[in-house]
Amino acid sequence: MPRLFGTDGVRGLANRDLTARLALDLGDAAVRVLGSRDQTGGRRRALIGRDTRVSGDFLASALAAGMSAGGFDVIDVGIIPTPGIAYLTSVLNVEMGAVISASHNPMPDNGIKFFARGGFKLPDSKEDDIEKVLGQDWDRPTGKDVGRVSHDTVTATNSYIEHLVDAVAPMGADKTRPKPLAGLRIVADCANGATSVVAPEALRQAGADVVVINASPDGYNINKHAGSTHPEQLQAMVTASKAVMGVAFDGDADRCLAVDEDGNMVNGDQIMGILARAKQRDGKLANNTLVVTVMSNLGLKLALRDMGIATVQTAVGDRYVLEEMLRGGFTLGGEQSGHVINREFATTGDGTLTALTLANEVVRSGKSLKQLAADFPQLPQQLINVRNVDKLAATTNAKVQDAVEHEESLLGETGRVLLRPSGTEPLVRVMAEAETQEQANATCERLAQVVKDELSL
Repeated sequence: MPRLFGTDGVRGLANRDLTARLALDLGDAAVRVLGSRDQTGGRRRALIGRDTRVSGDFLASALAAGMSAGGFDVIDVGIIPTPGIAYLTSVLNVEMGAVISASHNPMPDNGIKFFARGGFKLPDSKEDDIEKVLGQDWDRPTGKDVGRVSHDTVTATNSYIEHLVDAVAPMGADKTRPKPLAGLRIVADCANGATSVVAPEALRQAGADVVVINASPDGYNINKHAGSTHPEQLQAMVTASKAVMGVAFDGDADRCLAVDEDGNMVNGDQIMGILARAKQRDGKLANNTLVVTVMSNLGLKLALRDMGIATVQTAVGDRYVLEEMLRGGFTLGGEQSGHVINREFATTGDGTLTALTLANEVVRSGKSLKQLAADFPQLPQQLINVRNVDKLAATTNAKVQDAVEHEESLLGETGRVLLRPSGTEPLVRVMAEAETQEQANATCERLAQVVKDELSL
């Protein structure tokens, strides 16, 4: 059977793939795996949060039922960004947190992911442990040992907002808060998702003049022609409102992309470059290193190299970025898609935190976002999906590997190629970067043809 957990929890079509029964079983299994026995006799607790999808209501109820039946007191904090649950899990001393969200996926989908004590996503081994006991019968608690379910949306949301604002505008000794973003008009596209309240309020508390779009969730419109996957409306609004920048979030607000004053996109690589240089300046970039994935553009790495900043590369997925950050003691990492992990303030990717720190760097640098992003030019890139192939042979087939070496020799230091097997389909993603778009296209097409010829099923 295929693995239940994907790269970001369990995900699928709500009420088909991800049912109330499965949510209940996941809650039941998670308390068994993640619930260390409290030696003092105290109650064990878990947090649940969700995005704005209508299916989140029944899935939250089912997940809470599974957890409370397993003896956990469950605090349902309602609609809140994924990184909000990670933060609250870390500061409230609870055994675990859970988020019901399918992130940037369309509304009919949903998902469940867990955070362990301390606010960190689970390693593969823990997810495997949950899957092993899923649906098994066990000696469940009875009487006073069963858990309660409570609801607290306002306190949780306010605590998270305060934490976010403290990152750029910490409260002074006189209990007044500075306004570092005063004078900045920022457009925030909330994707009708989980940060529809949080992001506008946090930016305003930091002093920004915020123009808000797509922050009226109705259960059905999350990510619909909005947010980081559909930035066209944001680009138009930034120029129309004469804003200095815009920020776009996805459904659960763990990622952020930006738009400069002219409506040009600023991607996750450029955002990471800007923030890495800022941390280097402030002496807060551990080992002068940024952690990236194999999908980060070579242009970012070349620009950082010239600035004396090294890069460490991981597989795709913010969980793998975090694992490398923890292993090496690094303080900043992320993905081209806009997941940025700032370990000074967070244990996972946080889109609203990224928006705040990026806007703060615009102020501190005295430069426009366009000027800052220009220091991290992106090499032209081409991507071709080669379907119905033996993806496992992509790294072992001799002719494919010879073709990769040949293309890399032609590109030299000003380009690269990457073969990335899909985790769910018989598909290999072929990517090429080069000095010109024509060169990237030609390289990618030649390599994709070799993959097709050699690996077709």
